Amino acid sequence: MSAAIPFAEDDTAKNNFLSRRQAIRSYVLRAGRMTEAQKRAIEELGPLHVLPFGEELLKPSDIYPESKPLVLEIGFGMGLATWQIALERSEYNYLGVEVHGPGVGRLLMEIRDRSISNLKIIQHDAVEVLESMISPDSLAGLHIFYPDPWPKKRHHKRRLLRPDLVELMASRLALGGYLYFVTDIEDYAEQALETLQACGSLKNAYEGFAPRIEWRPRTKFEGRAMVESRPSFELYFLRA
Repeated sequence: MSAAIPFAEDDTAKNNFLSRRQAIRSYVLRAGRMTEAQKRAIEELGPLHVLPFGEELLKPSDIYPESKPLVLEIGFGMGLATWQIALERSEYNYLGVEVHGPGVGRLLMEIRDRSISNLKIIQHDAVEVLESMISPDSLAGLHIFYPDPWPKKRHHKRRLLRPDLVELMASRLALGGYLYFVTDIEDYAEQALETLQACGSLKNAYEGFAPRIEWRPRTKFEGRAMVESRPSFELYFLRA
């Protein structure tokens, strides 16, 4: 498969490309209020479970107590589904990437209270983490559950599942690895399906949308969607 960045021999062009891409963020840093417990969790537990962002590739064998396939989640919110999956599917190691402090603090509290050893966090932009810290062909899976939908048409360029980022994500999956995407926004789901189908290194595991995958816990966003009678749309693609 070709590299995610099509400028391997031209550093100037590559840097310009990355600069343009990163100028279009798929998130906004909202000023959410952190509780005192969340602040303490970041201060006391962060050094144990939060990995610093860096320009060097991660070596999972140096991070996790056991060698297991690695699954990365982009934007875990408050981490409700994240810690449940890590506990119930303990045959994997997990890396959750989130920019918002309250969610990081909340998940750290769950890691402590539930003695979870196969889950680490990076508080940073997930695109930069994928580019700089994740080796090509290394991930067993990618979870993207209810990302920011950017509903206004002029903001669609900020959506996470756009062609350049899908190529990057696919390049980090190992052969047979999966990309699991869920949204309750129908037009985003249709756009995501089209974009994933256009990626030559990914293959849809189902015909069109996937059924609900039984091991995924319901998130608060899903509960809200159900109350508002909005169905969820699931996509499950494999690295071919």
